[in-house]
Amino acid sequence: MNRKWLSSIFVAIFSIAALVFIIMGKFNFAVLAMTIMFTLSNGFRAKSFEEQGYVKESKWMKYMAIFFAIASIIVFVIILTD
Repeated sequence: MNRKWLSSIFVAIFSIAALVFIIMGKFNFAVLAMTIMFTLSNGFRAKSFEEQGYVKESKWMKYMAIFFAIASIIVFVIILTD
């Protein structure tokens, strides 16, 4: 499967999950789904920029993906300890 399709499917799944969690009133899980969605989208975007030769943009997106990955872990720990 094409990586572009795969990234779109993952982002869509976590976007829908965030909306469902918001409707259900489980906001911690909605934030977790959104941070995972941002991690995936920025990670795939960083890889795409790198392939296109945009080094600075790729580096920026990589750092944003790392930031959201760390945020996802923190939110997950908060959910576990709550």
